[in-house]
Amino acid sequence: MNMNADPAELQKFSELAHRWWDTTSEFKPLHEINPLRLDWIDRNAGLAGKRVLDIGCGGGILSESMAAAGAHVTGIDLSEKALGVARLHLFESGQKVDYHHASAEEFAAQHAGEFDIVTCMEMLEHVPDPASTVAACAQLVRPDGHVFFSTINRNFKAYLFAVLGAEYILKLLPRGTHDYAKFIMPSELARYCRQAGLEIAELLGMSYSPLTRVYSLENDTDVNYLIHAKRAA
Repeated sequence: MNMNADPAELQKFSELAHRWWDTTSEFKPLHEINPLRLDWIDRNAGLAGKRVLDIGCGGGILSESMAAAGAHVTGIDLSEKALGVARLHLFESGQKVDYHHASAEEFAAQHAGEFDIVTCMEMLEHVPDPASTVAACAQLVRPDGHVFFSTINRNFKAYLFAVLGAEYILKLLPRGTHDYAKFIMPSELARYCRQAGLEIAELLGMSYSPLTRVYSLENDTDVNYLIHAKRAA
């Protein structure tokens, strides 16, 4: 298996796996941003009837919501515990998602060009070689298909908000969730995309207001940002 993974990162998320669907837990931010992510993906690519691959699916929050929107969803992750939670939750939700224990690179070797849409959200900042993951995404999506990324910028403001603010002050996330050195600037992610044969269609920012406790999509990409890329036909 091509293991583009950090064992410490896998251990961290595996230990929290049982809390994935608890909307008051460490995963509360994921639940809160999920409607924004889902709407953005659906608006740009039309989920109904599409074959979708969710890379780094974790406990299945995005995977299930895309299935509920009418997509045929496959989710892959390297945490067996998270996948166990994801599979178990299907009994509660009644959704249908095909979950596999696999890395993006390994899955790409077996399923190249099979998907209309590939999502890789809040994952690139947790792997040792993000460029390799991006290349796998490009390999997995069909020509003229869509790839969606979400990650964190690398600058002082991002450190202030995503690490100090979110983990230490607002306590939205457990301490140690993020490693600032692994954050990725939009210019770097855009380069990885171009090298993999993907064209950038949209770059958006995601912001959180501590006052209203509401997330929104906007032009400010200083902290969290999303990229919609397309594979050339």
